[in-house]
Amino acid sequence: MSLREAAESLGVHYMTVYRYVRQGRLLATRQGTQWRVRSADLKAFQRTQVGRRRGTTRTNVDCEAMERRMLAGDTQGAWWVVESHLGGGLDPSGVLTELIVPALESIGDRWAIGDVSVAEEHRATTVAQRVVGRLGLQFGKRGKDRGTVALAAPSGDLHTLPVAIVADLLRWRGFNVLELGANTPADAIGEAAAGQQRLIAVGIVSTTRGLDAAVASSAAAVRAAVPDAPIFIGGASIRSAAHVRRLGGDAWTGQSADLVVELVGRISASPEGGGGRNVA
Repeated sequence: MSLREAAESLGVHYMTVYRYVRQGRLLATRQGTQWRVRSADLKAFQRTQVGRRRGTTRTNVDCEAMERRMLAGDTQGAWWVVESHLGGGLDPSGVLTELIVPALESIGDRWAIGDVSVAEEHRATTVAQRVVGRLGLQFGKRGKDRGTVALAAPSGDLHTLPVAIVADLLRWRGFNVLELGANTPADAIGEAAAGQQRLIAVGIVSTTRGLDAAVASSAAAVRAAVPDAPIFIGGASIRSAAHVRRLGGDAWTGQSADLVVELVGRISASPEGGGGRNVA
């Protein structure tokens, strides 16, 4: 249906519906010069409106809008959702943890059960990369120097988003971050870590299963280059603290960026200040 028809169904002004579309709250597609809304998407939007009236938080509702924008491949619409929250009370850190990460997790869960296609998942990932990259410009280090954390995904792991999200959250807490990104050779991680003046810890983010050997090689290279640096390992492919120890790491952070920030904060505040490995 057209936006005017959608407005009539909702009982609101045409421009109100247009604003919903531009904010990413109502899924619509462009056909020539016109926006078109599917009936199913309008019904989904009406359900979210009911959720708002029943007290569901705006962030929880708009996670659904972010997810729809990502799956539709609509980078601009996804950024509209981000901007509405940046102007409405959330700081960049909150946008990452309360809006973008939950949307990504939901898409990943839906992909695992076949509710989202491979093409849709790739389209959503591309949108997320662009949005996180744009948001990352607001994560400059603040306050006094709290030391440096080196972050990388091991060789063979092509996922850049988990590393980028953790890096941004650490920067927001005042840490310098040496962000090496995805598919980083083990020797390169060790060499880069050894070149840092105030190294607090080294993080290996492993999302792809079947790369235990690459993760272990990365940990061994770091250990050889900077023997006293704590090594934390996390991500979807890492199952437990025991798994981390078998791979040569010191601490397990699960799949939670918040746990990484908490762990690094504890290391920074410890008397060793990153010079000791007892961080588990």
